[in-house]
Amino acid sequence: MKSLLFVPADSERKLAKAESCGADALAIDLEDAVLPDRKPLARQMLATYAKGYRGKSQLWVRVNDLASGELLKDLAAVVPLAPVGIVLPKVTGPEDLDIVGYYLDMAEVAAGLPQGQTKLLTVCTETASAVLRMGDLLGTARPRLIGMLWGGEDLSTSLGAGDPRHPDGRWRSMYEHARNQCLLGCHALGIEAIDTVYVDFRNPEGCRASSLEARYDGFTGKAAIHPDQVPVINTAFTPTEDEIAHARRVIAAFSSGAGAVSLDGKMLDIPHLKSARQMLHSAGLEQE
Repeated sequence: MKSLLFVPADSERKLAKAESCGADALAIDLEDAVLPDRKPLARQMLATYAKGYRGKSQLWVRVNDLASGELLKDLAAVVPLAPVGIVLPKVTGPEDLDIVGYYLDMAEVAAGLPQGQTKLLTVCTETASAVLRMGDLLGTARPRLIGMLWGGEDLSTSLGAGDPRHPDGRWRSMYEHARNQCLLGCHALGIEAIDTVYVDFRNPEGCRASSLEARYDGFTGKAAIHPDQVPVINTAFTPTEDEIAHARRVIAAFSSGAGAVSLDGKMLDIPHLKSARQMLHSAGLEQE
């Protein structure tokens, strides 16, 4: 999942525009993008949109959090639409995922859907508890959980802090820590690691730089808040022709069966071979 575009559920114009934007996934938003008194309308609009949806992007729905009083209403409306999954915000620990998993079990039974069909993406850094307890996710299988994403603004709010970014746009150290926790947690679990949004949607070069940094750090994709960001993100997370050519040369250098080889004056060992194979896989090419 290279790109995940968030779209307000109560905006007919934005829903229509999102359908052909080219994102790998759409997250139709019932949470922060929708004012409290418009949430019933947003659910109705989501149902109409989902039933007529013909786009190629995976359809996800960001629901409200467990403490909101809106989650059960969301799930009752969303699960019968059979989206790929839900995006769960503001978790405080693994037990939130388990509780929501039970809710999904019941909602799927009520809707006549196979148990476990509705997958789960969670925003895993919006509360202090979630960041501190990231390691608690390890050791328990949760087949619904296919990825996590992080965000700084809600964490800043929960801490009573100010702007989570420096004036030049860099994240302050607390939020870099949360970002790293999300990234490490995802790779420890073997699930998708989705980087947070780049908020200045009128700055494609900034979005490109942020996306490339995320990719090189090990994120598998990035969230977007505007359709114009989608092609920028998709390109940044797609290996270039030069990268693919180099990966093939690395693989070819190991064809003799040696565990360490020389290429372009550099010594390479097995981790380089694995990285080259991963590069081809991320480009959708056969591993060689």
